[in-house]
Amino acid sequence: MKKKDPTVNEEGMATRTRRTIVKLLKQEGSLDALQLAKQLDVSGMAVRQHLYNLQEQQLVTYVEEPRTMGRPAKMWRLTPESNRLFPDGHGDLVVSLIESMKEAFDEEGLEKLLEIRNQKQIAQYKNKLAACVLLHEKLIALAECRTTEGYMAEVAEHPDGSFSFVEKHCPICEAAKACSGFCSKELEMLQQVLGNDVEVERISHILSGSNRCVYAIKAAN
Repeated sequence: MKKKDPTVNEEGMATRTRRTIVKLLKQEGSLDALQLAKQLDVSGMAVRQHLYNLQEQQLVTYVEEPRTMGRPAKMWRLTPESNRLFPDGHGDLVVSLIESMKEAFDEEGLEKLLEIRNQKQIAQYKNKLAACVLLHEKLIALAECRTTEGYMAEVAEHPDGSFSFVEKHCPICEAAKACSGFCSKELEMLQQVLGNDVEVERISHILSGSNRCVYAIKAAN
């Protein structure tokens, strides 16, 4: 009977661990090695080895954060290069189609197409949120819809009654880079889906360099 090569199994485990680290950084944002080690139930040294490997692949980077005692902590976060590891909505194809639409219909025609897409999306979301009454219920249902579409969305409620609607990934990022109208329509979509009695403000934006899009949401005065 042929013996299994232990190095193959070790490499597979290392790959799975690195994938988990990338997923945690996507979900949680910046974390230091000890925070990652605790969640993975491994040693800090082991996590650092994986982080340095991911850094060599240009998938993660870090900034130093001062501590009251001891050395500054390295807060690890994903780089834009890591977006290729997550759903991208067939970015290259979409970008190519956008460029073709600009040539065929010019900017005004493209804006009309985006508006048609936006109105259809709004109608779909409103239909799925029809049974929701409270703002919190609407946001949870919307987050579930968006997560299904690849946005990794979640809702955070604050003591003052306001909310943060967080999207940790943008599956249409490449398309949004090629056409800023996608992002402006996203903000418009949220406002129309949630209603005029709600204030929606984007306070963090992936295309502006953040690792997530965050919308501040509260009931209008």
